[in-house]
Amino acid sequence: MTSAEEPTTPLPSGRAAGPWGRDGGVRRVMGLETEFGISAPGEPGTHPMLLSGRVVHAYANPASDGARATRTRRGTRWDYADEAPLRDARGFELDRARAHASQLTDVPPDVAAEAPADVSPDLRAAQRADAGSGLHVAEELEDAGLANTVLTNGARLYVDHAHPEYSGPEVTTPRDAVLWDLAGDEVAREAMRRIAASPGLGDVVLYKNNTDGKGASYGTHENYLMPRSVPFGDIARALVPFFVSRQVVTGAGRVGRGQEGGASGFQLSQRADFFETEVGLETTLKRPLVNTRDEPHASAEAWRRLHVIVGDANLCQVANLLKTGTTSLVLAMVEAGEMPDLAVERPVAAVRDVSHDPSLQHLLTLRSGERLTAVQLQWRHLEAARRFVERRQGQDVDADTAEVLGLWEQVLTDLEADPARCARQLDWVAKQRLLDGFRRREDLSWDAARLALIDIQYADLRPERGLHARLVGRGAVDVFHAPAAVARAVTSPPEDTRAWFRGECVRRYGDEVAAASWDSVVLDVAGRASLQRVPMLEPLRGTRAATGALLDRCPTAADLVAALSGGR
Repeated sequence: MTSAEEPTTPLPSGRAAGPWGRDGGVRRVMGLETEFGISAPGEPGTHPMLLSGRVVHAYANPASDGARATRTRRGTRWDYADEAPLRDARGFELDRARAHASQLTDVPPDVAAEAPADVSPDLRAAQRADAGSGLHVAEELEDAGLANTVLTNGARLYVDHAHPEYSGPEVTTPRDAVLWDLAGDEVAREAMRRIAASPGLGDVVLYKNNTDGKGASYGTHENYLMPRSVPFGDIARALVPFFVSRQVVTGAGRVGRGQEGGASGFQLSQRADFFETEVGLETTLKRPLVNTRDEPHASAEAWRRLHVIVGDANLCQVANLLKTGTTSLVLAMVEAGEMPDLAVERPVAAVRDVSHDPSLQHLLTLRSGERLTAVQLQWRHLEAARRFVERRQGQDVDADTAEVLGLWEQVLTDLEADPARCARQLDWVAKQRLLDGFRRREDLSWDAARLALIDIQYADLRPERGLHARLVGRGAVDVFHAPAAVARAVTSPPEDTRAWFRGECVRRYGDEVAAASWDSVVLDVAGRASLQRVPMLEPLRGTRAATGALLDRCPTAADLVAALSGGR
């Protein structure tokens, strides 16, 4: 932020609580992030970084016209002060000089330096020219780099290099993770609508997928809070075989194989072909199955944030719930020291092998010598989780954990019997069913270009064009969050984490919130010479129960600072 700032007293915590609702279940502090694919049908030569900036600015300022939003209020900007993306969970910090630019997420991107080679000489010349009326290209490039705002629902919306990214607020259950992820889809749709309605701007289309079919991949990330005391080596050993097999449930489906999709066929996962190593710090190059970034966004002495980059972007609510819920259960077993050893041979190759076999018959070799399909390996994880939950909770299993265990068993049972039974719950099955029907009608092979277009259209977030959206409209997929609940989550934060305080400060105090991040809110208070930082290092402080009454009696940011400082 700035050297001219003062800390306030930390937030009240309310009732003492850990990050879990009940020991041995799925509840923990977690969250989802989505980088959206982006295109402009009427402006094919426009670089996606510029388009992404328009998306963020259009949503951050409803009265704006896309990129021109920067001429008025930008919204609450992001505070980079406590970011540390080069710390590695294995006990060292990467030299900044050796880091790839994509790893330096602790500073706003240098857009001019990052402008890629495919920006034409004419466009570069326009950056230096007086454009007369309208926004200069140079200004729009700069604005794209600064497009980074905090929303009233506690989420972050920003430009992550060439993509708009929605990072959902912290939640404590898989159901809530799905809800605020769906809210991000609605944020994307609203931004598209605002851009389309803006004079002088063409349409922008956003896709909830993970590859453009031309060799580029963009992420859908998961975040899980864990005790610092759990050795990272134990976490990595348990997660690798789980991630190898998890894609039979969580895969989004993809036409083509290989990073550029040149090999004919259909596979389970959009991300599988883009992983090159087992464990590592990178997220865009040499992608690892287990990411080692040690950036807790919480008290570093107590917590670590497990940053998962191996997942696909799920549109099916059941698949998304199982992605977070089953992973949380595996982590609970690791934390308790009760995770069985299910290590597989050659795990990076195994991820691709599983993804490339939608028949689900590929046999994985465990280091024990046993050979199992990915579905059978998932059964091993489920059986271990059931025993673990029974030991911890007995017959009185909490509702969130019971839901995840029940859906996990149902999906695995159906996958073994006939994967087509999962077309209402799993993205890859729903997509394969659509593609198979089209192939039969048109007598097409898997390398037909029209199938690749259908693949992309499945993830199109425009309600009138997206194939998944049409399935939802026809009642052909299972949903458990009503549209009204999703609409509330677009503007309202979760009530049981610090996201409540962050989002409510943005909503109530507007421009008095100079900046915010996951672990602080910075207030610009009239009459004070320095900015006032409110630290939020404990994710379960700042809940509605703990701070709702405080905010209600503080109509201004000055009142809030006075109250936190003991003045009232």
